[in-house]
Amino acid sequence: MTRDNQKIALLTGAAGVLGSETARGLAADGYRVVMVDLDRKQLDVLAREIGRGAYPLALDVADPQKVAEACAKIRRELGQVSVLVNNAGVLSNHKAAETANDEWRHFLAVNLDGAFYLCREWLPDMKAARWGRIINVCSLAMKTGGITAGTAYTASKGALASLTFSLAREAASFGVTVNGIAPAYIKTPMVTEQLTEEQRRQLLDQIPVGRFCEAEEVAHVVRFLVSSLSGFITGEIIDINGGLHMD
Repeated sequence: MTRDNQKIALLTGAAGVLGSETARGLAADGYRVVMVDLDRKQLDVLAREIGRGAYPLALDVADPQKVAEACAKIRRELGQVSVLVNNAGVLSNHKAAETANDEWRHFLAVNLDGAFYLCREWLPDMKAARWGRIINVCSLAMKTGGITAGTAYTASKGALASLTFSLAREAASFGVTVNGIAPAYIKTPMVTEQLTEEQRRQLLDQIPVGRFCEAEEVAHVVRFLVSSLSGFITGEIIDINGGLHMD
């Protein structure tokens, strides 16, 4: 907790559309939100909007040394993180033959390694406190093989789901839940800029609800998984895809 006993939530990828909505929601629920992203300028804008509950922190989650230093700083200045939302991610639509070695490593470093480094930092504290919440933002791609998503992205999100299961098994008896969310085609630049108009039209034809997901809808699920209402849910991947994939 913070020095004034306010619970702390650490959110990565906070400067993006989904991250911003999630940060606002967690702050509204009474959390001091440590907002992590590479984009310090956008973090500062969001922090001014949220006000006292926001703590902007520019950080490359793929760098284990920087992660360790940042977590030490958080402990010194704020206290213990009770909620961790691993939302940072990068997307490419390159399939296997088009995926260069450095792209493969970069995607695993950001989408998987960063989440692991932060979980490794904060899970022991959560276990000691006998309470905690970890939410990993995965993707529908891990279940479908990637309808439009590339090989590196799809593989990294599948590995993130496996990390979720492993940590959930480890932490359950300590009052710590670990869950994932598998959204599909949220209305963010990943959809509006990285897909063509033709791809978007074809996808909408396949989504039973007939629209793309709004960022606030994913944020609502994060807030539910953080809340006391979800205390008996762990090791689950919650689908948010408008019926595009059912299992």
